[in-house]
Amino acid sequence: MHKRYYKLFKKYLKLYDLQKHITKLKKTHRYAFLKTLGSQTLQDLTERIDKAFKKFFNKQAKLPRFKKVANYKSFTFKSQIDKKTGLNKGVGFAIKDNVVSFNGYSYKFIKTYAFIGKVKTLTIKRDNTGDYFLCLVCELENNPNKQTACDKSVGFDFGLKTFLTGSDHTKIESPLFFSKYLPLIKRISRNLSKKIKGSNNFKKAKKKLTQLHQKIKCLRTDFFHKLALKLSREYQTIFIEDLNMKAMQKLWGRKVSDLAFSEFVKILENKANVVKIDRFYPSSKTCSNCLFVNEEINKDLRKIGKTDEEREYHCKHCGLVIDRDLNAAINIHRVGASKP
Repeated sequence: MHKRYYKLFKKYLKLYDLQKHITKLKKTHRYAFLKTLGSQTLQDLTERIDKAFKKFFNKQAKLPRFKKVANYKSFTFKSQIDKKTGLNKGVGFAIKDNVVSFNGYSYKFIKTYAFIGKVKTLTIKRDNTGDYFLCLVCELENNPNKQTACDKSVGFDFGLKTFLTGSDHTKIESPLFFSKYLPLIKRISRNLSKKIKGSNNFKKAKKKLTQLHQKIKCLRTDFFHKLALKLSREYQTIFIEDLNMKAMQKLWGRKVSDLAFSEFVKILENKANVVKIDRFYPSSKTCSNCLFVNEEINKDLRKIGKTDEEREYHCKHCGLVIDRDLNAAINIHRVGASKP
């Protein structure tokens, strides 16, 4: 409807009007199935559509496309608040032990974490392999403090050769899971291309490829969570650069995607005190000893640096010779620590 309204009037349809129209559709015979979803679930869907069109009108994204029911991978139950009393009337679902109930049905699930606090929303998600997950948002009375064991701080430089280089000479390599499984991905992809599209063999081969990609994603996420937890326990404050990952991906493509630095930063921010410095600060060009800025460095943005000489920073002013990632990390730590 939102798309049709835009084509007719070239205007933005307000969220209230969209929700009002959904209420009318529920009363028709054709869309009577919408009643089975629950009002809070439909409200969440309209909010997603509204968010997508707001991005389009703000020129942050393209015009949203129609999504088939089979391609819709999640739906959400929200808490219902009584407007008069302000109390929670219920969330449209119930969880007891390892059983979740909603819409008159009950389902067992594997409980991996204990639920703490009041459950505000429940999202049912389906991944590409067909597995279902419960995602809960809980309200805590007191937010838990982020785990820190000492008052140390560190600056980290993100690199294509070394995933993270610390100002305290720490070096952390990325397992590069995608590169590791790339030969297998290519072999399964070639096998898939030989199948007749829509056949059972095609579906089996496609599922096998999807499961492999899901495995890579899970391995990477697990590595990020363990690394972020380790760093949060070792350092009180972590300084990093606010990098433009989209620009880096255009230059180096698959390499940057495999490292997935943006995904790691999001996880790290949830576990540790992270401070970002300005992305335009020349951390790679500045000497960490005398602060001389060498404008000749990084003129060729595509050059990663394969030889030892290319991997080192040579200061023309004080003669310092140092690993360029370590040099950048020291600069990041100095600038970050000097912030008020």
